[in-house]
Amino acid sequence: MHQPIVAVIGASQTQPEHPDYQDGVRLGRLLAEVGWAVASGGYGGLMEAVSSGAAERGGRVIGVTAPAVFPGRSGANSHVNEERPAATLTERIQDLLTISDAVVALPGSLGTLAELILAWNIAFVAPFSGRQPVPIVAVGRTWGELIPLLAERLATNGDLVQCVGTVDAAVAAVRRHIDRPDEPG
Repeated sequence: MHQPIVAVIGASQTQPEHPDYQDGVRLGRLLAEVGWAVASGGYGGLMEAVSSGAAERGGRVIGVTAPAVFPGRSGANSHVNEERPAATLTERIQDLLTISDAVVALPGSLGTLAELILAWNIAFVAPFSGRQPVPIVAVGRTWGELIPLLAERLATNGDLVQCVGTVDAAVAAVRRHIDRPDEPG
């Protein structure tokens, strides 16, 4: 049986004392508790937070790293139990999204935005080849403001990215899709 993998994207610089970091740990715990693997960029910040929470609950933790892009980083965080090195940043993002059954975006900056936009675009074009889009859930006020604005200005389907306020709501939203993929979310 296939173990669902949830890609979690978010800021790489968030420190453990920040509330977003604690949300990342909670998200990792919640995902592992329902039996899903987590995948992230594998480094620090919110990637480490979600990895830590999942590992704490015995979950599978995948880190899709890019050693040539980030030579100053010493490798995947200590909670990653499966590292998948990619040669380039675009290959890293593509691998992360390709292996995942859902995407959760935590607060972040330009890198997180790039990953979220690519996930959104892949979801948008999925029906063109007869595939179902994977669920994408964005957590936090910034995404809640930005996604509707982008959808309107770019005349695209903003419903492909569900914006929620908490990681608990994110897990519930993903769960509706993964547990019952043919039912409306």
